[in-house]
Amino acid sequence: MDDEEKGKHFLKLIDDQNNIQWQIVAKLTSLISSDWNSEELKTELKKIVENHSEITKELNSLDDKGSIL
Repeated sequence: MDDEEKGKHFLKLIDDQNNIQWQIVAKLTSLISSDWNSEELKTELKKIVENHSEITKELNSLDDKGSIL
């Protein structure tokens, strides 16, 4: 992957990560409102957090030489 492709991919991952962070906040807010009693929200939150972790790992792997792109 050349530097331009890497840069575009990096920006897309950052955007995806930001969207997921907002989803996490929304699910946490709903879960708190349910007094932490919603198993469905807990499951959804777990999946969203796993997606966030995968994106973070991919972002870190793009920086293979220790310099952001």
